[in-house]
Amino acid sequence: MSTLAVIAIVIGALIVLAIVVSAARRAGRRREVGQVQTEAQHDDARHHRERAEDHRTEAAIAEERAKRANVEAELDEERAGQRERQLDD
Repeated sequence: MSTLAVIAIVIGALIVLAIVVSAARRAGRRREVGQVQTEAQHDDARHHRERAEDHRTEAAIAEERAKRANVEAELDEERAGQRERQLDD
């Protein structure tokens, strides 16, 4: 085999090796990016669940305030009726 043929085979093997290494690196990067994106999507879902829970808590607090305001309004109405009856007597 001539020296030129050996050199061509070695260069060809090096080129193939470089292509394989490059493809492996790209696949690794894609996998890493995919994992980061998946984690980001999980974080986003957690964030939305937390916000939903916050809104539920706020709604429960508002409902409790509305109930208290309604009771206070009924008490005020009752007191107004008592005062009117006292004035009528």
